[in-house]
Amino acid sequence: MPTPETDARRAAVLGSPIAHSLSPVLHRAAYEELGLAHWSYDRFEVDEGALPGFFAELGPEWAGLSLTMPLKRAVIPLLDEISETARSVEAVNTVVFTEDGRRVGDNTDIPGMVAALREHGIDKVDAAAILGAGATASSALAALARVCTGEISVYVRSEARAAEMRQWAERLEVEVRIADWADAEEALRAPLVIATTPAGATDALAPLIPERPAALFDVLYDPWPTQLAARWSAYGGAVVSGLDLLVHQAVLQVEQMTGRSPAPLAAMRAAGERSLARE
Repeated sequence: MPTPETDARRAAVLGSPIAHSLSPVLHRAAYEELGLAHWSYDRFEVDEGALPGFFAELGPEWAGLSLTMPLKRAVIPLLDEISETARSVEAVNTVVFTEDGRRVGDNTDIPGMVAALREHGIDKVDAAAILGAGATASSALAALARVCTGEISVYVRSEARAAEMRQWAERLEVEVRIADWADAEEALRAPLVIATTPAGATDALAPLIPERPAALFDVLYDPWPTQLAARWSAYGGAVVSGLDLLVHQAVLQVEQMTGRSPAPLAAMRAAGERSLARE
């Protein structure tokens, strides 16, 4: 029977834009550490319209795919099955091709967030705040459903975003309080703050950080540190980075695609750090 050690196997990350993705660096580092010399991992620029055609061309050598925006929801109709975790936020970032040809979708962002928090000693908090209400915010809310025992405050810029977060909260069965972005300074006093906004969006909040901040999870990794993360760390608060998230979710992807566990987290993080340092 063919084995991953002797058979050429393929995996890749798809999305648009995709040139910036660190996934190839992380997955290739894992393959090298695991001795999977015949495995390859690439990146492909694929948008929603091109996704069905890309899937149609995949051969039996394919083991799995990582998906980034805008494909996390678009891929769902192309799959035979998705996990409960992926279904909870209607977003798939991992597809595994089984030996019998089935396409199985999962979401490793959510457990990746939880694992990144736990690595920094954050297992449970009694309240939390989310800055932003985009695609990543729903995953953050799902992660907090496993970590936060009390109220979650979500700071948004529009009523449309507020309505979306209320729907996700109801679906995930978590208690949320929707607040206006103009009041985001109050979020900085929460036991855990998760910033899910684009680069630069939280810069104005950096001078407003309290003297003894608790924990910040900023999902960005490039550029790093953000102004918010840098000042937070300078004030002695715990900071979890977007690279922490990226590595932990990639670890779970490698384990699912290769069947090897545990994946080499330290080697993958080191490869990511080296790549970012060169940019």
